[in-house]
Amino acid sequence: MPSSDPNLLVGIETADDAAVYKLTNGLAMINTVDFITPPVDDPYWFGQISAANSISDIYSMGGKPLTALNLVMFPSKLLDMGILHDILQGGHDKVVEAGACLVGGHSVDDEEPKYGLCVNGIVDPKRVITNAGSKPNDALVLTKPLGSGVLFNAVRSGKLPFKNLEQDILPVLASLNNIAITTALKFDLHACTDITGFGILGHLLEISLGCDARVVVDFNALPFYPYALEMYNKGETTGSNKGNRQMVNTHSFDIQASLSKAEEELLFDPQTSGGLLLSVPDSQCVDLINALKTAGITVAEKIGYVVAEPVGITVI
Repeated sequence: MPSSDPNLLVGIETADDAAVYKLTNGLAMINTVDFITPPVDDPYWFGQISAANSISDIYSMGGKPLTALNLVMFPSKLLDMGILHDILQGGHDKVVEAGACLVGGHSVDDEEPKYGLCVNGIVDPKRVITNAGSKPNDALVLTKPLGSGVLFNAVRSGKLPFKNLEQDILPVLASLNNIAITTALKFDLHACTDITGFGILGHLLEISLGCDARVVVDFNALPFYPYALEMYNKGETTGSNKGNRQMVNTHSFDIQASLSKAEEELLFDPQTSGGLLLSVPDSQCVDLINALKTAGITVAEKIGYVVAEPVGITVI
């Protein structure tokens, strides 16, 4: 049940990225936790990507990360402990890059490696950003490409060489969303979320439900990682696509664009350490995109907009 504590500014009601609790009139704390299984075999990349993924939830609420605790599940009797060292080193380095402190954690023996962080941050209670604040006539801006889910699986199945992932994609996945949110907060940012396991349409559905309006998505404006469409065309997929599609189909969902089966699958591809989805007045969209690119965000695209119609998603 939702809490009745008046100081709990963001709880479970909107399925948001993190909880926000007001401490004083000028200070609120943000709490989030996330962990994942290895998206790649390289342990250092695994640590970096997982840490960036966990920290992103603080940024998506408009906050600043302060402390992080390791969450570790590791088969110590099956794998060399040097692998665990590299995972933790990757996570540590990413926490330090975010300007936060790694202050401990907890580990258990498990059959499969899992790693993530419990992250705590701060935000001004009057400047909390949620996924529920979009307004009709808002533009929606995305700050990282899509398609990482199918790429991870394609490497595992041998359809895609790991070197292609390492050179072109892993640096983007491991990058923090701090510059994107710092830049976006200089505008009238109405809503924000990061794109993760539900795929782009799943998170757009949360935006739609949160503002009780409809989201229109321009498929041709969506940025995708290299090789993602190619992998779906080769028959690769993920274990989450079907569930993500079913979730979106429980609401009004309309594909007006002429898409191939593989292109449709990209809409439901689960992301790890995805970009931020930023909702701003359409009149500020061009300036926001220019500011993001000036700040060093290589991908910043207007992918859709919000309209005053019943909840749902239209893909054009």
